[in-house]
Amino acid sequence: MVDPVRVHARGHDNVTARHGSTLELTTDDWLTPAGDCILAVEADTAPAAFPDPFVEACRSADATISVELRADGHSHVVTASGDERLGFDSERSAVVRTSDYVDDRTVAVGADAAAADLDRELVAALADGATLEATFRVEPEETAP
Repeated sequence: MVDPVRVHARGHDNVTARHGSTLELTTDDWLTPAGDCILAVEADTAPAAFPDPFVEACRSADATISVELRADGHSHVVTASGDERLGFDSERSAVVRTSDYVDDRTVAVGADAAAADLDRELVAALADGATLEATFRVEPEETAP
C-alpha cells in the first residue's frame, strides 16, 4: 500500500470550475477568470515534491488514482488512471485530465470528472475562499504472489 499524498490549498474568488476536461491545483497565489480549471491556489505541495513510491505507483497504466477534494463540509472524489509517461516534474501545478494527454503538470489521466463536473456546492465554497484538502491515493496493479 502506498501512502496517500495530501495537498492543502486555498480557494479564490475567481474559481469557476467550468473546464470540461481538466482540473488543477496551483502553487500560484493568484488566479485570473481565464483559469476555469483551477480549483485552488497556494497549494502547499506540487507534483515535483510527491514521494517517489507514490510517483512510481502512478506510472502504471493499471494504476487507479483517486483524488478526494474536501472543502467546507463538501467533497467530491475523482477517479482516474495512471500512465507510464507521468513525470511529476512540475513545481507549480497538478493537473488531472479526462484525456490521455500528458505534460509535466499531469498527475492522472482518463479521469471520470473534470472541474465542470464537480459538486457545485464544493465549487461555491472554493469561490468563497474555503481551504481545500485534496487527498491523492493510488492503487497499483495487483501482482501475483
